[in-house]
Amino acid sequence: MATQYRLELKEGIEPDSIKNGSKAEVGVDGVEGAKVLLLKVNGELRVLNPRCTHYGAPLVNGVVTGDGRLTCPWHGACFNTATGDIENAPALDHLNSFPVTVKDGAIYITATEEKIKSGRRRPQIQCTPAATAEHVVIVGGGSGAIGTIESLREKGFSGQITCITKEPYYPIDRTRLSKALATDANKLQWRDSNFFNSAGVTFKLNTIVTEVDFANKKVKTEDGNEMEYSKLVLATGGTPKRLPLEGFDLGNVFLLRGIEDAKSIVEAVGDKKDKKIVVIGSSFIGMELGNYLANQKNDVTIIGIESAPLERVMGAQVGQVFQRLLTSAGVKFRMRANVEKATPSSADPSKVGSVLLKSGENIVADVVILGVGVAPETRYIKDESLLLEDKSLRVDDHFRIQGVQDAYAVGDIATFPYTGPGTNGPTPVRIEHWNVAQDTGRQVGAHIAAGEDPTHFIPIFWSALGVQLRYCGNISPHGYDDLVIQGNPEEAKFIAFYCKGETVVAVASMQQDPAMSQSAELMRRGGMPSKSELKAGKSVFDVDVTAKVKI
Repeated sequence: MATQYRLELKEGIEPDSIKNGSKAEVGVDGVEGAKVLLLKVNGELRVLNPRCTHYGAPLVNGVVTGDGRLTCPWHGACFNTATGDIENAPALDHLNSFPVTVKDGAIYITATEEKIKSGRRRPQIQCTPAATAEHVVIVGGGSGAIGTIESLREKGFSGQITCITKEPYYPIDRTRLSKALATDANKLQWRDSNFFNSAGVTFKLNTIVTEVDFANKKVKTEDGNEMEYSKLVLATGGTPKRLPLEGFDLGNVFLLRGIEDAKSIVEAVGDKKDKKIVVIGSSFIGMELGNYLANQKNDVTIIGIESAPLERVMGAQVGQVFQRLLTSAGVKFRMRANVEKATPSSADPSKVGSVLLKSGENIVADVVILGVGVAPETRYIKDESLLLEDKSLRVDDHFRIQGVQDAYAVGDIATFPYTGPGTNGPTPVRIEHWNVAQDTGRQVGAHIAAGEDPTHFIPIFWSALGVQLRYCGNISPHGYDDLVIQGNPEEAKFIAFYCKGETVVAVASMQQDPAMSQSAELMRRGGMPSKSELKAGKSVFDVDVTAKVKI
């Protein structure tokens, strides 16, 4: 039963003195050790659970916007401060929101002790599917799929939902594979079978889709079965690329996509963790794996074709920051290097023994991991006219596939119209970010269930590179022509602004939270400082995050 609890304000703080936009983590009288987040938005006091439901970031360090959003300082999850509902990935659970009463100079909330202590509110999506012709089939079992499923049910869809995935487990936190080589499916799965069963969602695990018959609205699977749909959502993500060079079919040469790949790498590295490991590709996956394995006391070499890691995305100056961080962890780099071939081990010719560079250098390797990018997983699309040059699918702003009816695509396989800064109108982009897949899945679910219009968002991602990297925006539509850095890159404590003309199109930061979240919200509003202002020393924290959204 709900009870009124008094909030433990600091001495001298009166409810009327609390300013708009302020936030404080406060105790709850009568609930030992409990904390809640007290905010004031548009003249109204609001109280929520205090930690992000994604990885537990303290939301008191987040960003409160004029339209009542609260953005996590770490990974960009957004919550509605009035309801606690999720508005942007990567969080899946909502926050509890508590009614507020002010009396006799004190602030009270109406709550149960359980909700105060739980810190989160799971989506209430229990459903017994109606016996209708409405059947949403989702192909793929990742971030986009779970975003679609939960949005469908939360927005009131009561028909059948079937999710077909080639993986043997329910949707997992795939980001932890490269950052920590996590291998326990029970710990990686966001939801268990009971959750999906109660939501009336059927999962077809270990099932590969071989073809989609768009004309007759059927999905065909490798086991010879067919499944009809009324709406189709394709969320199959990317497939890691292999090197088409001699020797890369040897044993102990690995890709990383799923839990089984991570298990294979962990087994090959072994318990002693003193292996010579070569990572080919200075991508985010390659860098994260290299960082983790070096910290596990292995001898790690990363080979990259650029002058600095991640130069194509982040620029050489910022890439050198990452290189210094990993070098301090013991990683060796071979940059501006091209691979000739992999050669067998003399002890066991079935396994890799070294990687030969075109320069003639031969790098001994017990284990080789390829991090050379991914390709859209659309091999089941037999109509080549639907595929763009990179094998992705062109979608509209509702993520409907162009050229067919009642079919959507989300995540890595979707080229969608981006309207962020620097685009001058909708511009086709494809973005391989975890948050983007989940956000686009949520939007598709809301459109199918309730006909909701799309809500444009700023892409966000993060990476573990010795120090946490935060990034928002997108440079891919038209690139960038200047880089403004505030802070000290030598100490990996900086904010980097990627500019096209006077417009900031992307922001990267390390040890400057919540700079990324503040920038993402300013980008949505067209409120970012200009390049000239940033060069003159203006801070993103000097700019109010207003209510008006412009993209």
